[in-house]
Amino acid sequence: MRLQTPVDGFRLTYDRSGPGPGAPAVVLLHGWPGDRTDYRHVVPLVAAAADVVMPDLRGFGESDKHEADPATQYHAVGQARSIAGLISELGLRQPVIAGYDVGSRVAQALARERPDLVGALVIAPPLPGIGARILEPEPQREFWYQSYHRLELSTEMIDGKPDAVRTYLRHFWSHWSGPDYEPAAEDLDHLVSVYGAPGAFAASIAWYRAGAGSVAASLAEQVPEPGQRLAVPTTVLWPSHDPLFPREWSDRIDEFFAAATLTLLDNVGHFTPLECPDTFAAAVTAYSTL
Repeated sequence: MRLQTPVDGFRLTYDRSGPGPGAPAVVLLHGWPGDRTDYRHVVPLVAAAADVVMPDLRGFGESDKHEADPATQYHAVGQARSIAGLISELGLRQPVIAGYDVGSRVAQALARERPDLVGALVIAPPLPGIGARILEPEPQREFWYQSYHRLELSTEMIDGKPDAVRTYLRHFWSHWSGPDYEPAAEDLDHLVSVYGAPGAFAASIAWYRAGAGSVAASLAEQVPEPGQRLAVPTTVLWPSHDPLFPREWSDRIDEFFAAATLTLLDNVGHFTPLECPDTFAAAVTAYSTL
C-alpha cells in the first residue's frame, strides 16, 4: 500500500496486517541494510492482537527516493515526519513504535518531536549515551562504512551493480549477526532486488550523508535536563553480540529516558527482529494497550 498524502513530497510504501482499524496499533521500523520485510517473523506473532504497519522508510525499498537535501529530508527528524504522516493518515491511536538500527533512531525522533502520537517504544541500538566512546580504536574498526558512505566513491563502486551490492550487503548481514544467525540465500536475493537497481543504494545511504549515522549522532548528543528526558514508556532490547554496540554502552540509558526498561539479549547480534523474533514480539505485546 502507498501513503496517499505526501509528506515533504515523499510517499511511503507499507504493508499492513492484523484485524485492522480499531485494534491496538504497532508500527515497525526497519534498519540499514534492510527494508520492511525485516519484520517478516515478528508480524505473525503480533498481528493476531494488533493492527501492524510496516513501512519502507524514505529512500528505502519501494518508498520514494527523491534527490533532496539529506540534512533536512533524510535525517531522523525528516524520516519521523513521514511516520507521523502515516500514523495520522491511517488513524492509528498512539501505536507502539518499534525499531532497530535506523528505525530505532527514527522511532526516538518521533517520540521526541510528536510524543502525542506514540504509545510506547520498543527499540534496539543505537541509543544515546555512547558519546565519545565511539571514537575509540575498536569501534572505529567497525564504523568505517559510515565515512565511506559519505564519499561519492561508494556510489560509484556499488550503486546499480547487483553483484557488488550482494557482496557488500552480505558482509554486514554476516558480520553484524550473532552466532546462531546467517542470512539465507533467498533473503540476500531479496535485498539485492531492493538495493541493486540504479539509484537504490545511493538513496539508502542518504541517511549517512545527512549526518544521521551513529558516529555523528553520538558526538552531537547532549544529556538533557531531568525534566527533558524522553518520557514515553520504552523497552530497550540490547544484544550481546552486536559488534557495533557493545553491551557496556547500555550504561547511560537513564540519562536520556525517563521510563526505560533494559532487556539484555544473549547470543543475539544486530538484527534483533530476525534473530529473536519471539522476544521482540513479546516486548511489543507486553504493553497494556495490546
